[in-house]
Amino acid sequence: QVQLVESGGGLVQAGGSLRLSCAASDATFRRGAMGWFRQAPGKEREFVAAISGSSLNIDYTDSVKGRFTIARANAKNTVYLQMNSLKPEDTAVYYCAGRLGAVVVSQYEYDYWGQGTQVTVSS
Repeated sequence: QVQLVESGGGLVQAGGSLRLSCAASDATFRRGAMGWFRQAPGKEREFVAAISGSSLNIDYTDSVKGRFTIARANAKNTVYLQMNSLKPEDTAVYYCAGRLGAVVVSQYEYDYWGQGTQVTVSS
């Protein structure tokens, strides 16, 4: 069973930055897509960003374009989410997810999930 472990969350002021990391326990997803999702209190989990195995295909939700950057280091079985210019509305639990296919935005298409890391942005 592949395990995904997120890290890097925390408390930051509006306008600040954080970098989330997601380490996979093995190389299963090197050829597959990795995604980041988030869930704010009282809201459904939503797509944030995803990256293909080759890093050639990347997708972002509109609200984070120009502020967040997803990247991966396959040699380390790790995917990153660099978050800049953070806003209070970015506050959520952020989840890493993996699938063996192409980049998709639906959470229901991802097979493996991490436990989540809390990001809190104060105003």
